[in-house]
Amino acid sequence: MLTSLQAGVAPGPAPGRAGIKKVRAGDAIAIAIVAALAVMSLMPLYWMVVTAFKQPTLVMKMPPEWLPKPLSLANFRDLLARQLLGRWTLNSAIVATAVTGAQLFVASLAGYAFAKKEFAGRNVLFWLYVGSMMIPGQVTLIPRYILMSKLRFINTYWGLILPSIAAPFGVFLMKQFMQTLPGEIIDAGKIDGASEFGIYTRLVLPLSKPALAVLGIFTFVSEWNDFLWPLVITNSSQMRTLQVGLAMLQEEVPMAFGLLMAGATYAAIPITIVFLIFQRYFLTGLTVGALKG
Repeated sequence: MLTSLQAGVAPGPAPGRAGIKKVRAGDAIAIAIVAALAVMSLMPLYWMVVTAFKQPTLVMKMPPEWLPKPLSLANFRDLLARQLLGRWTLNSAIVATAVTGAQLFVASLAGYAFAKKEFAGRNVLFWLYVGSMMIPGQVTLIPRYILMSKLRFINTYWGLILPSIAAPFGVFLMKQFMQTLPGEIIDAGKIDGASEFGIYTRLVLPLSKPALAVLGIFTFVSEWNDFLWPLVITNSSQMRTLQVGLAMLQEEVPMAFGLLMAGATYAAIPITIVFLIFQRYFLTGLTVGALKG
């Protein structure tokens, strides 16, 4: 206060209870808005689950029941009685797992080259490749189908997996992260006589676990939920993925909304488990691509 008087400036008033109450009121309003938005976002998910547990005869009841009484497993019993449900689930698991593993390897290897290796046209090649993300997937749908047809990969696992193993987003994410790794570590590996692939596997990959986890989660969720490409590339019930198979149920039983919601709930279980286990990595994924070297 003495310093303020000497400088000729009157000291400002200390924050009183009114100011504290005002701040607390603002926090309460913000929390209320966020809570309302969260409820609005979760309502479709809640209604899906509730409808799945309703008795088939009560699904279309008006006014609707927000909490069905009694809870019924009839829709799930009808769903699990479908002979191909297990095959569809297995197909989705194989495709999602294979694409995730292949993308982690290809993206990390390409990201390491773009981030730490010097070669002619590196920046031009990188931005041309990353720029392909601006092209909608529907534009390349027919060329991809023709290519898979020429390779005789229609209605096969190869046709479902190969077009997705080198996604530009994965390369961009890994390159941006690996740029932050200190070059001294790579130099130390070279001094110790490690090969280029040895440096990549023993030094670069262990340090890149956060980015690998983020890319793996995003890729698995994306491939598990993919619908358009599996619908186009497969033509038999045995090769359908879970999302396509469940969509086909709507043609077999058009008005069985309880069955369809049970199928959607069943398909959401793996994604929910992945989110609950690795949820901290989703927040990391929002910023990991913005790191600068």
